[in-house]
Amino acid sequence: MNKDKASNTNSECVHSGADKIDVLALARDSAKTSLRAVFTVQIARLVLRLGFSATAAMIAGRLVMDQPVQPWLPILAIGLLACSSVVGLFGDKMQANAETTIATGLRDVAGATLNAMSPRQLNQLPVGTLVVAMQRHPESVAALVIGHRMASMMMGIGPIAAAAMLLLVSWQAAILVICLTPVMILFFALIGDAIRSRAAVQERAFGRLAGQFADRIRALPTILANHALAEEEKKLSARLETYARETMGVLGIAFINAGIIDFFASLSIALLAVFLGLGHLKLMMIPGFSDLALWQSLFILMIAPEYFAPFRRFSEQYHAKAEGLAAANALDRLLNADSPEAVATAALDRPFSVLPQHGLVAITGPSGSGKSTLLRRLARLEPAESPVPAISGDVAWVSTDSFVAGRTLREAICWKLPLVSPTKLSDAANAVGLLDDALLPGGLDAPLTRGGGNLSGGQRLRVSVARAILSGRTVVADEPTAKLDAATAALVRQALLGLAHSRLVVVATHDRELAGAAKQTIDLSNNENIEVAA
Repeated sequence: MNKDKASNTNSECVHSGADKIDVLALARDSAKTSLRAVFTVQIARLVLRLGFSATAAMIAGRLVMDQPVQPWLPILAIGLLACSSVVGLFGDKMQANAETTIATGLRDVAGATLNAMSPRQLNQLPVGTLVVAMQRHPESVAALVIGHRMASMMMGIGPIAAAAMLLLVSWQAAILVICLTPVMILFFALIGDAIRSRAAVQERAFGRLAGQFADRIRALPTILANHALAEEEKKLSARLETYARETMGVLGIAFINAGIIDFFASLSIALLAVFLGLGHLKLMMIPGFSDLALWQSLFILMIAPEYFAPFRRFSEQYHAKAEGLAAANALDRLLNADSPEAVATAALDRPFSVLPQHGLVAITGPSGSGKSTLLRRLARLEPAESPVPAISGDVAWVSTDSFVAGRTLREAICWKLPLVSPTKLSDAANAVGLLDDALLPGGLDAPLTRGGGNLSGGQRLRVSVARAILSGRTVVADEPTAKLDAATAALVRQALLGLAHSRLVVVATHDRELAGAAKQTIDLSNNENIEVAA
C-alpha cells in the first residue's frame, strides 16, 4: 500500500465535515494494491505446490513399480518444492507487511480524529475504548481485510485448481471431494453468527478491563499507601478472567470449525484411499478407481489434500473475521461520534416540558447522544442557542471530573460550603460509602493529594455527591452511578432519590434503575420527552 496515498485519504476522511468515516471501507480501499500483489504470489505458490505433488506422485509410482525414472524428474520435484517454500515465505512476509501498513494507517486516522475533538468531547470517551481502539482494533481490521480476505480468495481458487488436476486423472475422484464442499460451507454459515456475537462480547470485555486498569493506575499511590494492592489485584483478576473466558469462547468456536473441516477432509481422503486400494487389489471394480496406474492413484491422494487446504486455512481465519468486524464497528463508533454540542442542539430544537420544582428528572440515551451537553445547558453551564427550561438558582454539579479541593476528605466535602455540623458532614459522607472505603483510611481525615490526584473516578464522584447533599442546592449529576460497584452505586442511587423528595435532581444516566424511578424522563435516543407519574 502506498503510505503517502493512505495518509492523504485518511486526512480527507478526518477533515470532511459532511462525510462519515467507514473504517472497513477505508481499510479495504487501502488494501487493494497489496492484496493483488499477495494474491499473485499465493497463486504462484499454489501452482508450484500442485506441480510438486504431481511430480512426486509420478516418481513414487515409477519407483514402486520398478520402472525407470528420468533424471530430470527428481531435479524438477526438488526445484518445485524449493521454489514453493521460497515463494510461500515471501508471500507471508508481504502479507505481514501489508497488515502492518494498514494498521498504521488506521491508527493515524484515529489519532487525527481524536486530535480534532474538543477536550470535553475527548474527556467523555471511555478510557477503555480509547486504549483498545489505539492498541488492538487497527491490527484486527488489518487482519480482516488482508489475512481473512486472502484466505477467502484462495478458497475460491485453490479447490477449483485442485479439482481440475483431479479431473485429468479421474472425474469420479473429483466429484467425490467436490460433494463434501456444501457440507463445509453449511458449517461456516452456522458457526458464523455464533463467533461474531462472541467476538463482540470479547471486545466489550477488553474495553471494560482496560478502563478499570486505567482507573486503578490513577489511584495507584493511594492503593499502595493503604496496602490494598491485593484487593485491587483480585478485582482486576476477575475482569481478566472474564476477558480470557470470552477469548477462549471465540477461539473454541473457531477450533471446532477447523476440526469439522479436518474431519471431512480426512474422511474424503480415506474414502479415496479405500476405493483406490480396492481397485488395485481387484476386489471391487469402481469406475474411475479401477485400472489406474499406481502413479495416478498416488497423484489423486496427493492432490486431494490440496483441495481441502484452502478450506482449512479459511476456518483458521474465521475468528479474525469476527474480531475484525467487531473492531471496525467499534472504531466507527469512536471516529464518527457526533459532537455533543451538535447532538444537544438538535435535541433542543423540540419542545420541552417545564422542569418540576422537585423530584428526579433523568436524561437518557445512548453514548454520544448529547446527554452531558444537554445537562450542562439545563444547568446554564453552557450557552444554548435554543430556549431551554434552565434550572433556577444555584446548582451542585456532580460528575467524575468534579473539582476536588483541600488536603483531607473533610475539606474536600466542605469546600465552599457554609459552616456544616459534624453530624451532618458524617451522615453525608457515610450515605455514599466514603467512611467505609478501605482505600480512604482515616475517615474524614483521610489525606488527599493536590486536586484529589490520589482519588479514583468513583471516589471523586462520591465526594461531589456528598458535597451536593450538604449544599441544599438543585443537584445536577452526570452519570452519578458510573465507575461504581453495585453496592456503592446503590448507596448513591438511594441518596439521590432521597434528595429528590425535597429538591430537584437532574441526572444524565445509563442506569436503568435510577432512570426508572424518575418523575420525568428526557429520552435522547428517539427525541421523546416522557412524563412519568410521581
